Amino acid sequence: MSSLINAQIKPFKAEAYHNGQFVTVTDNDLKGKWAIVFFYPADFTFVCPTELGDLADHYEEFKKMGVEIYSVSTDTHFVHKAWHDASDTIKKIQFPMVGDPTGRISRDFNVMIEEEGVALRGTFVINPEGQIKLCEIHDLGIGRSAKELIRKVQAAQYVATHKGQVCPASWQPGSETLAPSLDLVGKI
Repeated sequence: MSSLINAQIKPFKAEAYHNGQFVTVTDNDLKGKWAIVFFYPADFTFVCPTELGDLADHYEEFKKMGVEIYSVSTDTHFVHKAWHDASDTIKKIQFPMVGDPTGRISRDFNVMIEEEGVALRGTFVINPEGQIKLCEIHDLGIGRSAKELIRKVQAAQYVATHKGQVCPASWQPGSETLAPSLDLVGKI
């Protein structure tokens, strides 16, 4: 599998359920701001609602950071609406829930499990220019954390606005960063 880091997102057009409406989402909607594309296997499952509920609980934090979230599964936008109507956890979601019933978007992000017709748990942070800056893919049984994702987005945004600086392990906003140089080699 070739790395998707720094790759430009591929063109797509899909239907989504968002704030009580069916809307069209394209790759152009992700550009001009920071975006998270959050793949999950399927609606009406077990780990998926815990992850999406966690994202919904932290959605305002992401918005304050200038980040829009797009959750994506191989279900249709109609199934997303039905799940939204049926689940108290999913009712909290205010970000677009994108349908990918053909699996094209999932394939373009290299998360499609062909034998099952569902996506792995893939998280992609995309910068305003449409480049993938973070890619994290989990097996189906391993849930993700919105708090961990917030820290990673903060680091990506910091590096993007502070040329020549990098964020060390467990970096938090306000912590020291590093300026890679010959002087640091072997001294960390």
